[in-house]
Amino acid sequence: MNKPAEAHSLLPLWIGGEKVASQSVRYGDVTNPASGEVIRRVPFANSADIDAAVGAAGRAFSAWCETPPLKRGRIMMRFLQLLEKNRDRLTRLVTEEHGKTLADAGGSVQRGMEVVEFSCGVPHLLKGEHAENIGADIDCYSLRQALGICAGITPFNFPVMVPLWMFPVAIACGNTFILKPSEKVPSASLFLAELLKEAGLPDGVFNVVHGDKEAVDAILHHPEIKAVSFVGSTPVARYIYETCAENGKRVQALGGAKNHAVVLPDADMEFAADSLIGAAYGSAGERCMAVSAVVAVGDIAESLVTKLRAKAAALKVGPGDSENTEMGPLITRAHRDRVAKYIELGEKQGAKLVLDGRGLKIPGHESGFYLGPTLFDHVRPEMAIYRDEIFGPVLIVLRVGDFNEAIRLVNRNPHANGTAIFTRTGALARRFQHEIEVGMVGINIPIPVPMAYFSFGGWKNSLFGDLHVHGTEGIQFYTRSKVVTCRWPTQTEKPKLDMPTH
Repeated sequence: MNKPAEAHSLLPLWIGGEKVASQSVRYGDVTNPASGEVIRRVPFANSADIDAAVGAAGRAFSAWCETPPLKRGRIMMRFLQLLEKNRDRLTRLVTEEHGKTLADAGGSVQRGMEVVEFSCGVPHLLKGEHAENIGADIDCYSLRQALGICAGITPFNFPVMVPLWMFPVAIACGNTFILKPSEKVPSASLFLAELLKEAGLPDGVFNVVHGDKEAVDAILHHPEIKAVSFVGSTPVARYIYETCAENGKRVQALGGAKNHAVVLPDADMEFAADSLIGAAYGSAGERCMAVSAVVAVGDIAESLVTKLRAKAAALKVGPGDSENTEMGPLITRAHRDRVAKYIELGEKQGAKLVLDGRGLKIPGHESGFYLGPTLFDHVRPEMAIYRDEIFGPVLIVLRVGDFNEAIRLVNRNPHANGTAIFTRTGALARRFQHEIEVGMVGINIPIPVPMAYFSFGGWKNSLFGDLHVHGTEGIQFYTRSKVVTCRWPTQTEKPKLDMPTH
C-alpha cells in the first residue's frame, strides 16, 4: 500500500466543499468484482485528514445550525431532484465497485432516496411540544437542537443507500457530517458530495474521508465529533459502540445478522420458495437483511428443498451490468474464498450439501469473484454455517417439528435483525410477530426493510445503542431535546426556598 502508480486514478477526499489530496502515504486498490481488475485507487486517511475534515465541519456548523429548517429542507429537495436526475450514474457506480446487478443497485439507490424525501419534511419533524398553564401563568415547551459534528461509517454492500440513511437526516437536523465509506466502494460517496454542493449545501457541512481502521479510530477518538452512526459486522459494531461510549459520544452501531424465514405447512410453497430465492441470493447474499436460514416446520422440508434447489440452480450468475444476470460476484477474492471455506466446513460438520456453488467460472470473466448459489439441508444449530454470518450466497435449511419449536429456535439466536414467516393463518402470524424477539418482522415478506418514515434496526447483537436508523428515531438520534419552563411575572414576588409545586 505504497504510493499508487499513475496507471490507476487516485481518488481524492472531499473536505470543505472541494476535492483534496490525502495527507496519508497509504493506499488501497478498488476492484471491479466482475472482472477482478483494479479500476482505481483510494487513499487511507490518517489523523491529519480527519482533523482537516473536522475543522471544515466545525467552521460550517454555527451558520448551518442557525439556518432555518425550511431552508435546509429546500436544499434536501434540490438534492433529491439531482439524485433522480443522476440515478443511472449512481446505479452504475454501485454495480461497478460492488458487483450487484443493475436492477438490484437501482433498487437500493431508490430506497436511499426515500430517506432524502423523508428529510425534506424537517420543519415538521423538528417540532417540539407545548403545554400551556402547567402551573399558574407557567408554560412548558420542548425544543430539538442539533448536536454538532456527526460521523457515519458505512459498509461495502450498500454504497449509496446506507449513507443516505444517515447524512440527509443529520444534515437536515442542522448538524455537519463526516462520511467514512467503505474503502472497497468509495466512488459513490464522492459523487453524492458533488450533488450536495450543486444542490446548494454550504461548504464544510458534508465531508468524505476514505480509509481503514486508522481513519475509523481517529473518528471515534476525536473530541469534536459528537455522534457516530455505523453499519457493519457485529464485532466491529461492538467495538465502535464501546469506544464511542468511552469517549462520551452518542452512537448507533448496527451489527450482523442471521435472518430466519419460518415456513409453515399451510404456506403457498411456490410463493415461499420464490421469495426465499430472492431474499437469499439477491446481491449474492451480501445484505444484512438477507434470509440465510430457512426453518421448515413439519413435513414440508423435502418438497420445499426440492423447489429451492431447482430455482437456485436456474439462477443466471455473471457480471452485474449484463442484461440477463440475476446474481453477480462477491465483493473481493478474499471474501469469496472465505465463503467457500464455510461451504467446506458445512460439509465436514455433517450438513447435506444440496447445491454447491464452488468452482463457478464465467466465460470471459474467469478472474471475477464468483460463487454460485449454494444450498444446505439438515443443518443443526451447533454448526458454524448456522452460528456465523456468512454474508454470501449460502442458504441453509433447518427442520423443526412444530410452530413453537420454530419460535424457540429463532429466539435463541444471538442475532436479531430481521425475520419472516410464510403462512396463510392470521392467528399464527399474529402470534409470531408478538412472540418473536427480532427487530424487523415480515409476514409473507422475506426482506422486511421498513419505509423511510419508520426506523430500521434490529435487537440483541444486531444493534448496539438505543436508537435505530432514519425515520423518527433518526431525528431523535441527531438532535438533543431541551425543555423550557417559562413564566412572565406581573408583580414582584418574595423569594421561596421550598421545592416549587404547581
